[in-house]
Amino acid sequence: MSISVPRTYGCESARRRSFSINGLTLSGLEWGAPDRPPFLCLHGGAAHAHWFDAVGPALADRYHVIALDQRGHGESAWAPASPEGKGYATADFVGDLVALMDALGWRRATVCGHSMGGHNAMALSAWHPDRVAALIVVDSRPALPPERLDQMHRRGRRGPWRHETLEAALKSFRLLPRETVAAPELLEHLARAGIAERAGRFLYRFDPATNGSRRPADVWPLLERIAAPTLVVRAEHSPVLPPPMLEEMTRRLRQVSVEVISGAYHHLLLDQPEAFTAALARFLARQPA
Repeated sequence: MSISVPRTYGCESARRRSFSINGLTLSGLEWGAPDRPPFLCLHGGAAHAHWFDAVGPALADRYHVIALDQRGHGESAWAPASPEGKGYATADFVGDLVALMDALGWRRATVCGHSMGGHNAMALSAWHPDRVAALIVVDSRPALPPERLDQMHRRGRRGPWRHETLEAALKSFRLLPRETVAAPELLEHLARAGIAERAGRFLYRFDPATNGSRRPADVWPLLERIAAPTLVVRAEHSPVLPPPMLEEMTRRLRQVSVEVISGAYHHLLLDQPEAFTAALARFLARQPA
């Protein structure tokens, strides 16, 4: 199986879909025919479905692909406030994924997640092993250290940045972590897709509470429960998934293969899309159609 990365942005060939899931309206980008095997793409924190613009079209001839704006992100609704805070626990994200699969009539799906999306994908695969045909974990770790989670909570509680102009919002766009070798025009595309105008101000399309109220599960003790064939993809220069952590993950996972993307930082989907899709193709070629 070969995959070629399109020269245009994948969203140009996508269909925008909306779903009523767990009381929220969730949005996503769709490629491929509905009668093909399901493939679900999950972006990282403070990101959106367009992170998979190079992946969705490349899979469309074999799979029915949904790149989801997860709750609180992109064009999807924000979780409502409650006495316990907003609903951004791993269980909330995974509950959405199961309900989405039910809404689409998907019994099982191949699930590919980057960063936060990879964490949610691992939890889904452990808690609902019968729903995942294959798992791709992209530069994601099973748990966040307490100091990293504290920083995330503090950042999220500052509230949204409100920019006077679109140009100011675009100029302030940064990845987190910041290191990247992605093409500047791709970063501008992602920035534009991730900005909304509200009440005369320009804001990024994610709820600050996705950081401020995040309650990630510890997936380390769950890894042994993942039954699906798993590909773990690490960026060569990743600060998120260091080699010793990757080794421990591979020791605990039942059926695992590893790819390391040279010359890439954490956002390897953007840094080296051709190398990533090639690694994905090698893994998928070993899976049943």
